[in-house]
Amino acid sequence: MRTPTSGGDGAVKAFWPPLVSGIALGLVLLLTFFLTNHGLGASGAATHVVAGTGLAIAPEATRANAYLGPVVADGNPMGSWITWEILGLALGAAVAAFMAGRFRVQLDGARSVGAAPRLLKALLGGVLAGFGARVAGGCTSGLGLSGSAALGISAFVFLALFFATGLVVSRLVKGV
Repeated sequence: MRTPTSGGDGAVKAFWPPLVSGIALGLVLLLTFFLTNHGLGASGAATHVVAGTGLAIAPEATRANAYLGPVVADGNPMGSWITWEILGLALGAAVAAFMAGRFRVQLDGARSVGAAPRLLKALLGGVLAGFGARVAGGCTSGLGLSGSAALGISAFVFLALFFATGLVVSRLVKGV
């Protein structure tokens, strides 16, 4: 890796210190609560996009669906705050990566595992994590970060189980 500099020579900039990053994240979370009356979250955006797509393709079936019906009860959910949050997050991350000289497209673990098995494991893990997030009522950012900031007991239980499950699955999959 190139030496981090602040010049415009294309060198990679250093990461923020963890303490500064944590304080910034806490301030963003506080600002989000203050401005939107919601915490941070992500998994609900997928539900809103699926519900909005279903409303466009099969409106009656979507309205009659026990899971998607309540999401579309007030109209098209594509304009919800969480959908805009995720779009802003993706755009902001891309801009920050470009500005820091860190943007690249890569597949981690392809050399050690192989590209196809790595993609299959990543897809399966993502689907299982998304399903778990919907069953738990939120993802690590929504339930874990925002819920623990609001001192919700379920958030702390979720975080403990999330990390414990990650350790067990890692041991089973990698044998570490």
